[in-house]
Amino acid sequence: MTDEQLLKVAIESAKRAGDEVMRHYRSGDFTKEIKGDNSPVTSADIAANNVIMDRLQTLTPDIPIISEEVGAQNIAERKHWQKYWLLDPIDGTGEFILGSGDFAVNIALVENGWPSIGVIHAPDHHITYYAQNNLGSFKENDLGSHKLQVAAYNHDRPVKVAISRRQELSLMGQYLSDEFDYEYVALGSCSLKNALIAEGGADCYLRIGPTGEWDTGASHCILEQAGGSIIDSEFNPLSYNKRESLMNPDFMSLGSANFPWQKIVKPHVARR
Repeated sequence: MTDEQLLKVAIESAKRAGDEVMRHYRSGDFTKEIKGDNSPVTSADIAANNVIMDRLQTLTPDIPIISEEVGAQNIAERKHWQKYWLLDPIDGTGEFILGSGDFAVNIALVENGWPSIGVIHAPDHHITYYAQNNLGSFKENDLGSHKLQVAAYNHDRPVKVAISRRQELSLMGQYLSDEFDYEYVALGSCSLKNALIAEGGADCYLRIGPTGEWDTGASHCILEQAGGSIIDSEFNPLSYNKRESLMNPDFMSLGSANFPWQKIVKPHVARR
């Protein structure tokens, strides 16, 4: 398949999984439990995962798959993969359970350790974000599709910081310099916050705490193709499929290339 065909497969797979998610969401007919890592999972996560897995295994049988709800082979096998699908059937399961609508289906294609295709489908918002290397990033809704670009940084306005809906604002004070004014934009899932930066609705997002590579793969591609970046606490770009663990380090998602994160983020946080 060509890259364009693979992107189409990812978009259509995400939308079909989104339909399955919304079937459970609207009816309230789903079970929930807590996994070993203390994160929630529902029967809707599993149903969406099955939709995506079945479709990708049928249409792209030669491309391996890593999904949050299935796990992955050990690094000795994975390190030889030149490309693979990276899935999060529902990013924002907690938001799904609480009924906020801020959840999304994430599908990324990772090639040589870097996301080359990213799709985020937020079914309750009727929004799909997608990107492909050298193609750009786009947002599709009921009005059509348009290209995304991160917001230019302007020191005359407050810095817009994407945060979780249930995050205590007082906690952000330990991470951000007192020299700037801030405006907080609350949104649910990790991927949707990164997509918000990609479309210019926020300048940055600081994630201090556990996430998996499936949480960031799709939005990493979308944000980067819109002119942004994601760096870890050692100031390096997030990497994929490099370690036995698929958990991410702490990271910062940034918009404009001239965003002065070194002045905004307190040094002890950046060194974590």
